[in-house]
Amino acid sequence: MHDARIDALAKQLVRYSTALKKGEKVLIDLYDVPDSIGLALIREARAKGALPFIRIHQSRLSREMLKGAEDGQYSVIAKHLLAEMKDMDAYIAVRGGYNIAETSDVPADKMQLAMKHMRPVLDHRVKKTRWCVLRWPSPSMAQQANMSTEAFEDFYFKVCLLDYKALVPAMNALKKLMESTDQVHLKGPGTDLRFSIKGIPAVICGGNFNIPDGEVFTAPVRDSVEGHITYNAPTIYQGIGFDTIRLEFSKGKIVKAEAGAKTKALNKILDSDEGARFIGEFALGFHPVIREPMRDILFDEKIAGSFHFTPGQAYEIADNGNRSQVHWDMVNIQRKDYGGGEVWFDGKLIRKDGVFLPKQLAKLNG
Repeated sequence: MHDARIDALAKQLVRYSTALKKGEKVLIDLYDVPDSIGLALIREARAKGALPFIRIHQSRLSREMLKGAEDGQYSVIAKHLLAEMKDMDAYIAVRGGYNIAETSDVPADKMQLAMKHMRPVLDHRVKKTRWCVLRWPSPSMAQQANMSTEAFEDFYFKVCLLDYKALVPAMNALKKLMESTDQVHLKGPGTDLRFSIKGIPAVICGGNFNIPDGEVFTAPVRDSVEGHITYNAPTIYQGIGFDTIRLEFSKGKIVKAEAGAKTKALNKILDSDEGARFIGEFALGFHPVIREPMRDILFDEKIAGSFHFTPGQAYEIADNGNRSQVHWDMVNIQRKDYGGGEVWFDGKLIRKDGVFLPKQLAKLNG
């Protein structure tokens, strides 16, 4: 039986998130997902008069390619993918997967080689197309979320089909506040962090770039970060899971990084290049339906009452000049049930225990 929610999601992605127009070209990138979402996206794009193009990926094949990655090989792969991306007006990626750790045994040097070559493709997609990326529900994702498959599917569509447009006025108010702020102070259990965001644009994310969405992001002035932070949401990067990460900063640089038994693996990633030890993004998350982490960053970075503070590459639309092949969104949840915390802008308390205090931001509290 066909699920009408799939058609509703395709309609949102085509008509709202990427706002496709007649004659425009859209690349539909599908990773381990059922035919139903691909068919719905192709049909919806054609209904708008757009021209759909499609790529289909399989995670185990991708892993095998990465394990034997060669410089000359991935330079050719990246050249062709970049040429294709340059032909596109928009990009929609639907990423499923049966095993979040599928690439965990890919050698770090092979992963870094591939990421180095693929960075220009990613940069062009982010800077030059209208794009939207989302996950697709699977039993493994339900397991990550400690939910039954059916309950997770219901949760997934509730999250993805949120009326993002209704949050935009309050998001714009937060954007304005962030762009008028110099000093930020983050406080909480294991966290006492200060930095400047002066002169760096803030960007609202209301269902246009990622689904699910629900954040406003900027970046710290590159050398301004001082103090320490403990991330209390589990994370996964390059197929490796981390439960708790603690970072210490001096003059913007991560000078100490700890992750228990995974400390060596953490530092190996942070040593990928010079920019990996500096921060490229600071964001406040506020999706009202997403409450708990599940090691899926497109969900976890939007958790109600959270922020993420991201080692690596800065987005050029909120640029502090940091460049890296790494972009690792690490999440701290500040709600009372996670120990609480505070966000201060220029000496004024803006959010306490995950709840925004200014009246104009109240709708972001869910």
